[in-house]
Amino acid sequence: MSCISHPLIRPDSIESREYQLSIAMKALDTNTMVILPTGLGKTAVALLVAASRLYNEKGKVLMLAPTKPLVEQHLRYFEQYLHLKPHGDPALSLFVMFTGEAPPADRTADWERATVILATPQVIKNDLIAGRYTLADVTLMVVDECHRAVGNYAYVFLAQRYLSTADNPLLLAMTASPGGAQEKVQEVCSNLGIEHVETRTESDPDVLPYVFERGLEYISIDLPPDLKAAIQVINTLIEERLALLASLHFTVPKREKLTMKALNLINAQIQQRIANRDPTGYSAASVYAECMKLRHAVMLAESQGSEVLKGYLAKLYAEGTSSGGSKASQRLAADQSFRELFERSMEWTKELHPKVEIALGLVREQLETHPDSRIIVFATYRDTVQQLVDFLTAAGIACERFVGQATKDSEKGLSQKKQIAALTRFREGEFKVLIATSVGEEGLDVPSTDMVIFYEAVPSEIRSIQRKGRTGRSGAGRVVVLVTKGTSDEVFRHVSAAKEKMMHKSMRSMGNMTSSVPRPVAVEQTSIEEFTPQGPKIVIDDRETSSKVVEVLSGLGAGIRLERLAFGDYAIGDRILVERKTVRDFVDTLINRDLLGQVKAMADAVIRPVLIIEGGDLYTQRNIHQNAIRGVLAALTVDMGVSVLFTRDEQDTAQMLMVIAKREEGERGERKVHPHKTHRSIKEEQEYIVSAFPEIGMKNARLLLAHFGSIQGIVNASLEELVAVKGIGEKTGQRVFELCLAKYG
Repeated sequence: MSCISHPLIRPDSIESREYQLSIAMKALDTNTMVILPTGLGKTAVALLVAASRLYNEKGKVLMLAPTKPLVEQHLRYFEQYLHLKPHGDPALSLFVMFTGEAPPADRTADWERATVILATPQVIKNDLIAGRYTLADVTLMVVDECHRAVGNYAYVFLAQRYLSTADNPLLLAMTASPGGAQEKVQEVCSNLGIEHVETRTESDPDVLPYVFERGLEYISIDLPPDLKAAIQVINTLIEERLALLASLHFTVPKREKLTMKALNLINAQIQQRIANRDPTGYSAASVYAECMKLRHAVMLAESQGSEVLKGYLAKLYAEGTSSGGSKASQRLAADQSFRELFERSMEWTKELHPKVEIALGLVREQLETHPDSRIIVFATYRDTVQQLVDFLTAAGIACERFVGQATKDSEKGLSQKKQIAALTRFREGEFKVLIATSVGEEGLDVPSTDMVIFYEAVPSEIRSIQRKGRTGRSGAGRVVVLVTKGTSDEVFRHVSAAKEKMMHKSMRSMGNMTSSVPRPVAVEQTSIEEFTPQGPKIVIDDRETSSKVVEVLSGLGAGIRLERLAFGDYAIGDRILVERKTVRDFVDTLINRDLLGQVKAMADAVIRPVLIIEGGDLYTQRNIHQNAIRGVLAALTVDMGVSVLFTRDEQDTAQMLMVIAKREEGERGERKVHPHKTHRSIKEEQEYIVSAFPEIGMKNARLLLAHFGSIQGIVNASLEELVAVKGIGEKTGQRVFELCLAKYG
């Protein structure tokens, strides 16, 4: 086996493959998207390009991947094969993995010293917005799983910032599954500034010698009678609701034709009526919600099984019989047929669907034949994942679940640290079966995985390709898809196969494509100080960074600081807090959460509270009487003194925040310190004066005044007395005490 020879690649470590070298050479010329089947070494291509750029252009390499486990995998690969000579302190690593867990100051220091930075995109986006470092000296940005670069995903912002600010930019994008629609691929290319596409398929002559056999088989399963009966009841409930919509003069399909596309068309009709103030639109929206819930129940019964369906029916019934449940859930729970189905499901004492037993049989057979195997079972829903873990564990098979970070209902997620630990144990053979949701689909490389089981077919060609790509990476692999006859499983099987076929056809036509996207002109940057925006200062809650508003503010040159705000989303100076809500979020918070309490807490904290309501017509979002919304707006403005502003969209919101920030900074001065306000009461004047103390704010001002009874009482208080006030910490008390004693001048 011949190996790559390069000054920055460890000798005799990387096999020399013609197609990888050819792709890397093209990628060194211009911004390139590489479409390469899983297991054929996209990361090796990235390593070749990175080594060449570092050797010839110096600078830094930034490699981005969507999940921390995938970033950690890339870090191990680059540390193993990229041979960098340490500069300065030899104890300092030239490789660094960025996570949001490290303090910002540490990330800034790590950025300055490191040569290769591997990170998830959101943490880099946040740091750039906050001005912690620049991309000026990054000579290569690698974007892994680049098909994600659509909409408001962080890849889009980072590519545009990189190509417009780096001194010598080059971007390499990689994916195994760009999607079947050429329009989407073109969108990704446009968003990433791609000028050239390099694609290979497993049948290409230069790739074929390195492709391992991957057997694909489908197991057809009959639906058991009890589940068939349950589905029949649910379908009858759906038909009744479609008939109700038809009686309201909506165009609806027959139940057999109720696809997601058809449901979206129904929803469009409903939204149009709501926009026209037609009362039937509101009642229809609730019926539509029932249809969605029922259709989901059918899909669970067909593809997931009785235990998952039973859990879902119980959840719907609990929602419908609680005071806070939606009208759709309440009507379902009141329906006699639904109640009878729910009661019948409670009598199911074991899993009715054969899939669980079949999955167990496949795992057992594989481990008996090949004891060193690694097996991944993919399931769409966490409930199914947990069911499989419990079932296989009870059968004596060591397995673990692999799910996302978010905690849903009572189901706890896995932190990224725990995800990485689970993958390490899986690789090292501590357990042989990993049962995963979609979080395990992208990019994860466990070379000895020689079997993948799809618990259900998926309609996405991207997800199907990603799942299949977890096996056959360093030897023959086996892929088994469980398909329930006559159900959505069969539909999804054919849909994903057709889309995958279309994608391969599209990829062939895209070979050697040159994008019409103009390459952005690099802007010379020389220092962090020069790059850091000098515009008006805005403190942004770090939970807001996924919003387009923050990107626009950064592009407008706002001086942004990210931190966790106790109240509001944006802080401008020491007087203004801004809470931003979309019209939908405003109405949802009003119904499901304490909107007035949330805004009042913000209003109590500052002198100038602002609420921005963003989007379309506030009165058409949900079935709420318009006077109720008007009453809330009146309470916010008149009772709480909150300034309510309306904006069209995220761009408009960002512009509004810039105007507010510029006005606040521009009009500061002696004249504005205590603006004249003739209608303030003595109490308000006292609160206003004390709230002006540094780090006090309106809430603490009221606590101090209530405790000491007057401003004089606060000024004359000892440090011990100040700190003893409930809600006033030692730091705040110390600040007030020192300020009151300090000499002027």
